[in-house]
Amino acid sequence: MKDRVLRVQDLAVHYKVREGGLLKPRVQELKAVDGVSFDLGAGETLGIVGESGCGKSTLARALLALLKPSRGRVLWLGEDLAKLSDEDLRKKRQDLQIVFQDPLAALDPRMTVRDIIAEPLWTFFPKIARVQVDERVRGVMKMVGLLPNQVNRYPHEFSGGQCQRIGIARALVLNPKLVICDEPVSALDVSIQAQIINLLKSLQKKLNLSLVFIAHDLSVVRHISDRVMVMYLGRAMEISSRNNLYKKPLHPYTSALIKAVPVPDPRIARAVTDTGLTGDMPSPLNPPAGCVFHSRCPYSVKRCQLEVPALRRLENEDWVACHRAEELDLTIKPR
Repeated sequence: MKDRVLRVQDLAVHYKVREGGLLKPRVQELKAVDGVSFDLGAGETLGIVGESGCGKSTLARALLALLKPSRGRVLWLGEDLAKLSDEDLRKKRQDLQIVFQDPLAALDPRMTVRDIIAEPLWTFFPKIARVQVDERVRGVMKMVGLLPNQVNRYPHEFSGGQCQRIGIARALVLNPKLVICDEPVSALDVSIQAQIINLLKSLQKKLNLSLVFIAHDLSVVRHISDRVMVMYLGRAMEISSRNNLYKKPLHPYTSALIKAVPVPDPRIARAVTDTGLTGDMPSPLNPPAGCVFHSRCPYSVKRCQLEVPALRRLENEDWVACHRAEELDLTIKPR
């Protein structure tokens, strides 16, 4: 990949979970992320989608070295983040920022907007002049659609969409190269979601940002992503270009997620008989053997129950973890 900035190789994050009480305690392993690999180019957006509990947020924190991986590597500009000293990793964090899911909960209610946005500047540049801080804060506020005269207000004086703009401004104040957006619009109204997504797209183009955009809604990811990775029970099921994924998905789970997207026209919605997913996702403490999706897959065969499918590259440069990918026709018909 040209101008690759991030490379993730066989990344896994496992936890030890104690169960059974005091008399007969037992320790089980929860595989929150289990062998995920992908690359990200400069100025590219990778969307990550999947049901709640599939490991998206855990993956985000592992990418930022906020969690120690159980195995695998996260390479930022060729350097393994896990092998860096605390001081070197701290310096790298200038380039690696995150926007959180709940815009209001992510902001300190005791701090003004100026102090919230300026905090990363004081952290990394403690000797920076106050006039430079004020200039940078007002500049980034204007960039995200906030008025500079709002600089002395507190988070509770803003709407949810405005609070998310404050969070985005805080993430951008250090001029990072990568921003991870962990479900940044899921707590917002639909109209505000569109505004925030359009803002992120505009900022990405202007600043040449690389984005990892996490969501559980495929219709949201479609408008911002260049490529999409679909996760299920800690594993990558498919990594495809946006156009390929929505026209002809390679994995049955991807197809099911697309079919599960609500249709705004009630007449069309009533005519839909195939609603996609059935049943509940298995517990990550006791995932199915073989392909983790086989217990909900209508195309499952005996091999799926016995053998874990590797994430493999196809001729069109898309990736899929499905034994039957070449023989299945999962083309999505227009509604």
